[in-house]
Amino acid sequence: MRVLIAGGGVAGTVTAMALQRAGHEPVVFEAHPSGGADAGAFLTVMHNGMDALRAIGAEAPVVEASFAARGVELAGPDGNTLSSRQFGTEDLAGPRTLTRAGLYRVLQDEAKRRGIALAHGRRLAGATSGEHGVTATFEDGSTESGDVLVGADGVHSRVRGLIDPDAALPRFTGVTVVYGYTRAEGLPVAPGIYRMIRGSRAAFGFTTAPDGATFWFARVFDGERPRAEVAAVTPAGWREFAGAAFAGDPLPCAEIVAATGDEVYGGHSYDLPTTRVWSTPDLVLVGDSAHAASPAAGQGASMAIEDAVVLGKCLRDLPAPASAFAAYERVRRARVEKLVAASAGKDVGEERGWVYRHRLDWNTEITA
Repeated sequence: MRVLIAGGGVAGTVTAMALQRAGHEPVVFEAHPSGGADAGAFLTVMHNGMDALRAIGAEAPVVEASFAARGVELAGPDGNTLSSRQFGTEDLAGPRTLTRAGLYRVLQDEAKRRGIALAHGRRLAGATSGEHGVTATFEDGSTESGDVLVGADGVHSRVRGLIDPDAALPRFTGVTVVYGYTRAEGLPVAPGIYRMIRGSRAAFGFTTAPDGATFWFARVFDGERPRAEVAAVTPAGWREFAGAAFAGDPLPCAEIVAATGDEVYGGHSYDLPTTRVWSTPDLVLVGDSAHAASPAAGQGASMAIEDAVVLGKCLRDLPAPASAFAAYERVRRARVEKLVAASAGKDVGEERGWVYRHRLDWNTEITA
């Protein structure tokens, strides 16, 4: 089966590797000339995400390009440590921190090494279904035909609207997130951990990479602005925005922000609590296209990787795409919607072991 995949980020690239392993012919179409949207941010692939990569033999490149995160410390507005927690990694290679661009690069390189076709600069414009499958149309006027189309095109997914024109729109969480990197000397260090600080007006977190670089992020309460306006903010503008959120606080946050050069990136945070329809007989959603969470739980990439592996197994074990898509949704919906709710701060319990201890075995069978 020839599978068209719209989106070459985490969800799309891992889906391609899982589908190839399942015996299909995936082709990935990435809108950006290289990498993907929001490539300046960084992220952590958690235990469950690393486990899902292991299920398809794709964890090694991610380990090589990243560094370990062993736990979290929480500090109050006065800078004193309130609590600390170690991540129980058990037998998994995780969690691992790396830039989003770095994750895209190593996953795409691994996909290409496996012989998977990946075309950059091909942004999906639409798709039509016919007797012999689906035809995708791209903004450059080109078309491609396949048996099914996978929408891995992110929180503002075009494929979601093709599946259900009345689908709920992403919800602005009321938070703008700014990410930065600096190699300035003399800053506080947090090697191997994330030090999380709650200021009087915003939240801040940072960790120190093995080479001494400080990776930091700020979550700032904000009003929603047009996407074009947000995209036009310069590094200096993001630095000023983040620094102002911690001005006057007796914390190192403003100091770290001020010591950062142009490696500063920001954007609004959106989530997608539920998507009414995940598929048609020849279209299906994975990752943020189906269920976007706020970054609070740090699970966006990991849940997308889980989706990819489960979808691959379903299309391996169930002959009809419609049956495979129904099984995929049955397996995934409750888990991802619970995660989105937890990340939004709803009352779903403080124990997060159900997230991290999730295991995927490629060799188990999916049944209808």
